[in-house]
Amino acid sequence: MQVTDSLTQITPLSDEQQRQLSQALATLNSQQLTWVSGYLYGLAQAGGGVAAAPIPAAAAGGSLTILYGSQTGNAKGVASAIHQQAQAQGLPVTLVSMADYKPKQLKKETHLLVVVSTYGEGEPPEPAVDLHEQLKKGKLGKLDGVKFAVLGLGDSSYEFFCKTGQDFDGWLAQAGGERIAPLASLDVDYEAGAKAWTEQALAAVAATLNTGPTGSVAGAVKAAVGHSQFDKANPFPARLSVNQKITGRDSTKDIRHIEISLEESGIHYQPGDALGVWFDNEPDLVGEVLALVGLTGDEATPHGSLRAALTRHFELTRLHGGFITGLAEISTDAALHDIAGDKAQLNALVASAQVVDVLKRFPTALGAEQLTSLLRPLTPRLYSIASAQSEVEEEVHLTVGVVRYPQEDGTVRSGAASSYLADRLDDGAEVRVFVEHNDNFRLPANPDTPVIMVGPGTGIAPFRAFLQERDAIGASGQNWLFFGNPHFTQDFLYQVEWQRYVKSGLLSKISLAFSRDQAEKIYVQDRLREAGLELYQWLEAGAHFYVCGDANHMARDVQEALLDVISEHGHKSREEAEKYLSELRRAKRYQRDVY
Repeated sequence: MQVTDSLTQITPLSDEQQRQLSQALATLNSQQLTWVSGYLYGLAQAGGGVAAAPIPAAAAGGSLTILYGSQTGNAKGVASAIHQQAQAQGLPVTLVSMADYKPKQLKKETHLLVVVSTYGEGEPPEPAVDLHEQLKKGKLGKLDGVKFAVLGLGDSSYEFFCKTGQDFDGWLAQAGGERIAPLASLDVDYEAGAKAWTEQALAAVAATLNTGPTGSVAGAVKAAVGHSQFDKANPFPARLSVNQKITGRDSTKDIRHIEISLEESGIHYQPGDALGVWFDNEPDLVGEVLALVGLTGDEATPHGSLRAALTRHFELTRLHGGFITGLAEISTDAALHDIAGDKAQLNALVASAQVVDVLKRFPTALGAEQLTSLLRPLTPRLYSIASAQSEVEEEVHLTVGVVRYPQEDGTVRSGAASSYLADRLDDGAEVRVFVEHNDNFRLPANPDTPVIMVGPGTGIAPFRAFLQERDAIGASGQNWLFFGNPHFTQDFLYQVEWQRYVKSGLLSKISLAFSRDQAEKIYVQDRLREAGLELYQWLEAGAHFYVCGDANHMARDVQEALLDVISEHGHKSREEAEKYLSELRRAKRYQRDVY
């Protein structure tokens, strides 16, 4: 064959790579070869990563759309893997973020796979809000003939586990869609479940798509191209270079400015991205857990000794309901059985305690296998990046609030990752990191566009990156920052930098809300309402509005204030104000990075 013979010429591939690629290509027809050539070209243009390949023309049986709504990148990763597998099977497929999808397109789909996460109190991820709302209100009409399946990601330590996935699955069926694979509701250890669901869902899609014979080329393509980018599964061993407390001695908060060296990593990030940090559990905490269950730590596990496994591979600080109900099945403690059988009590304990607290309250002797079966795999923590690479080059900066939980017995529990960075790493120590790209929290493409940023507390982090970037590129657009914290003298994070930006003119306006500096508490949402007229004028002039920080309280309060401003100064009803805000979101002029 001509294609096969051409590989015998001088190439950058190894003999084994040539053999695998030739073997795969020999099974394909001319149409499939044309598609693969475009796929490989797309990969090459992406520098070795998985790129969006040219989409094959839709066959008579329709085509597949994979829609994802991702808050931290997990749903995007699963959707991308499904997309790659669908391409390898020769299916006509498109991968789209819900943030870039026009909801009215839904009724035109023939086959739809939805991958969506849930965060907070059962909330949809930011990119999914608009589509979620329109389906909820029944605004998209009947979806008769749309074949669909939904994969939901969540965290069972939260009460409303995978609620967004359940919402999409129910509403698509209610609108007349045909479910071709059952809803998958997957916990933080989702990898195996996602793989099994993908195989089932794609088989159901392929059975109803008229696409002709398929060829499996994914393995050969991966072998031929290679993959060297650092990611969640393959983090970069970076070095901690700065750990500086930036709140005052008398502050109620311990907030650190962290600098990490990425030298020789080749890692690139943009303002708005997050840094994933892998961490080790605190040695004293590991020792306390072992003592409470009557184990030495020398017991063997698939991850080495039990002590090593508890240090690096299992969650000890984030409690989940399964730990309590599983422990109750082993224990004879009647009080523990009562809690496990009462959803309200169970959720209250999950929200207020760690694994070690449950073991102290309900002492239970456990074997090593019993203990690890009750625990969940450790997951990295994501922090909004507080620097622009145009300013700091081979570094990345974070603004980390160290989590402390005072206990009734006088002890203090700490957040695993924040205490790891703040308390347990020396300068120069290794820290395993990766970048989680966030295309739904980006500066405007036009540097002349005005920007409004609302970031109280550690929510200030990405806006430090925004202003560094706008300074570096000489952006002429106006910038308005809203920042809040308890006290001016103790908690004004990066005060000198903001003052310098005000003096230079880069920061056009700064509105501050120090809630405890006067008798009446003042928050950023109060400042938004006070500046309502000018704020609305900025929006009418094309400004982009950004919010970063706490999802459950601050972000909701800010959105309410923003709706009030739009309603009052835009002379709109509540319904009209909500529509205005939805249009901002759809135009990517209202973006949130909330957690």
